[in-house]
Amino acid sequence: MNANRTTLALAVAAAVASAGAFAQEKKGKPKAFKPVPVTAVKATTAPKLDGVADDAVWKSSPVLKFNAVKGANFKGNKGDTSGTLRVAYTADTLYMVVTYDDPTYSVRRSPYVKKAAGKWEKLVDPEDKGGDNTKYYEDKMAVIWNVNDSIFGFSDRFSCTAACHTGEPGKPYGNKYTEEEGEIGDMWHLKYVRGAVIGQMDDQYLDHTRFHPEKAKGAGRKSDPSTGGGYADNKLVGGKPEFMNKDAKAANKGGTYWIKAEDKVAFDDSKFKVGDEVASIVVAPYTGDRGDISVGAKWEKGVWTVEIARKLVTGSKVDVNFDDLGKGYAFGLGFFDNAQVRHAYVQEPLILQFQK
Repeated sequence: MNANRTTLALAVAAAVASAGAFAQEKKGKPKAFKPVPVTAVKATTAPKLDGVADDAVWKSSPVLKFNAVKGANFKGNKGDTSGTLRVAYTADTLYMVVTYDDPTYSVRRSPYVKKAAGKWEKLVDPEDKGGDNTKYYEDKMAVIWNVNDSIFGFSDRFSCTAACHTGEPGKPYGNKYTEEEGEIGDMWHLKYVRGAVIGQMDDQYLDHTRFHPEKAKGAGRKSDPSTGGGYADNKLVGGKPEFMNKDAKAANKGGTYWIKAEDKVAFDDSKFKVGDEVASIVVAPYTGDRGDISVGAKWEKGVWTVEIARKLVTGSKVDVNFDDLGKGYAFGLGFFDNAQVRHAYVQEPLILQFQK
């Protein structure tokens, strides 16, 4: 942070108060929280990314217990959840394991359903007014890092809510962007249907771009560059899904709500009966910067276990680079229960520190 931060602080505070920014506070000043240290231990052997977390390194890692608040669909009327976090590293890679409570395993992401007379329709949330699906979606989680300590207020008070903005026209829930040019957040975005099933966490970032209904629908949320792969809609062609899984199983009868690119085949309507559901998404691993983050995720008995791995240093300007193990790195956590945007979040700034 530079010497002009005091002046900038007053300007940002005024902007926050007038626009209703910061997701956790619709009126008045945003609530500040004390930072919480998180210790990464040195591992001699890398953990296996299988969503089980029974590796030796996790047994010797300090456990941080956290609470996340105000998400959609989580158990109870407040939308809260709780969980644990452990972090480790090797000579070149950072590892994290996150567990958190989620009462439902949600993968039914807007599939197609065969209706009477053979018509296919996409299931949509009737309450969704634009990018706010909380009925037919997927479980997700996110880790957001304050790259080079650039986002004002993130590391010492507000965590990733410093980039949350509510009450803005054009979006029913709000937007995510940083206040000033040059403020960057590295977002590790786990989308179970569109990434975890192929072992990846979407590598994205935040910048200062404001929402525009045509030019910037995602506001400040951007994706790291990729050289291939990713997810794409399984479109309706001639009133029928273009592709199906090669096993020809309905998603709601032992199949999946995703189609891996290597398993897609031309759609055969004769394989399906009225009431059968078919995935509306085709997925493939990203190559390039967007595919930097590996993951193993498993839901069992109301708990998600997510194991994450990424190189300590990628060299990308929109990534957090853990190139100085003597400093702290601020991050935030968010959790989505069958929700497109309405996530629960940890209010305290979390500060990663490396144990040498």
